[in-house]
Amino acid sequence: MSVATQPHRLWRNRRYLTWLVSDTSKGLAASLFGFAIPLLALIVTNDPAQAGIIGGAGMVARLLMTLAGGILADRHRRIALMLLGSLIGIVLAGGFTLLALGDALTFSSLLVIDILLAARSGLFDVAGESAIKEIVPDEAMGRAQAANQGRDAALQLAGGPIGGLLLAVGGWLVGVAMTACHLVAAVTAWMLGREARRAGIVDAGAESDREPGAPEEKTAPNAWAELREGFGWLMSRPDLGGVLLIITIINLGFNAAVTTVIYSLQQEGYPEVLIGGMTAAVGAVMLVGAIVAPLLVPRFRAGILAIVGLSTAAAGAVALSMVTEPWAIVAVLGAAVLMLPALNAGMMGYFMVATPTELLGRANSAAGVLGMGALPLAPLIAGFGLTSVGREWTLLICAGLCLIAVTLALGNRALRALPVEAQWAAHAKQYESA
Repeated sequence: MSVATQPHRLWRNRRYLTWLVSDTSKGLAASLFGFAIPLLALIVTNDPAQAGIIGGAGMVARLLMTLAGGILADRHRRIALMLLGSLIGIVLAGGFTLLALGDALTFSSLLVIDILLAARSGLFDVAGESAIKEIVPDEAMGRAQAANQGRDAALQLAGGPIGGLLLAVGGWLVGVAMTACHLVAAVTAWMLGREARRAGIVDAGAESDREPGAPEEKTAPNAWAELREGFGWLMSRPDLGGVLLIITIINLGFNAAVTTVIYSLQQEGYPEVLIGGMTAAVGAVMLVGAIVAPLLVPRFRAGILAIVGLSTAAAGAVALSMVTEPWAIVAVLGAAVLMLPALNAGMMGYFMVATPTELLGRANSAAGVLGMGALPLAPLIAGFGLTSVGREWTLLICAGLCLIAVTLALGNRALRALPVEAQWAAHAKQYESA
């Protein structure tokens, strides 16, 4: 007689909830700084091009350090790396606070602190993203990723107005809030490790992959070989590698469009609090999309959700070039991002299920670099575009990039074939033997 198994109840998974608090606290710190840094750069320099250089340099630093972060996540205990990354975040956020209090924020100091914080994210965030595979079973991974999308939307909802209010008082208060967030992330990461030790759960990472009593490997680690293995595995998978070019182009086009809008609003004299409120309104729409995403992922094919999400984002980028009033911008962006949580939940959920645990860190970093490799160009396109050709033409260039991504997605058979959540594991297995 067969026994029916109950579906995994995500919100009764204590380890997942602890992980979520840690990752959310770290994400709020990043959201606050991500909102504050372009505005601070514009306030300090009054030059969109210089602000674009600061934003682009930070993104390059994050991408490069993500490669090293993937190797670390597969070599060492991932939860321990989460703790270490949060402790470093406390130090860097505290340093930013002191610079702001000392009225020492200049183009150079903002450039350095942005690069350091971005490098910290690249080096340690991969470990946190990879640790979830050991905490949540495959059959609940789509719902977990949908919940994460809801969390991200809530961060955007809160990050804008909170960042605007804090920035209205002073950049130092943003630093204090960031320090507190990293402190919470560190404490909860420590709790997660303690819970694992008490339960006898082995932390993920290459160090723990050896069987008990097995001899220690004598081969010296080869970072380049490990990195090539991650990239090689990812690019050998038609269901994963072929999608990354599409993600790269849509990320570049849409993020450049949003950055262009933020830069132009600041240059037109709109206050930081209003810009933060607009960001919050868009985040509220994303939160609605994230609430709906857990209902869509088990019922609709991930490929269909991806194409719909890409198409709405591209349409929004086109419409942004036609509107200038804040309320109209919010309406357009809201419509553009409504389906993004379902798109991200489907794509990230399938990726986590399809990737072997021992390769997850490097595959994560490879996907991040390939999928977001052009993203550092976004603030540069926005900054130099506004300076040279103006708002409308810059946004039309961004919209063109988004439309190219949609065209490629419609012609990508592997993307269109991605199934519903319940079939992810079986669908992924057919490529393992290929």
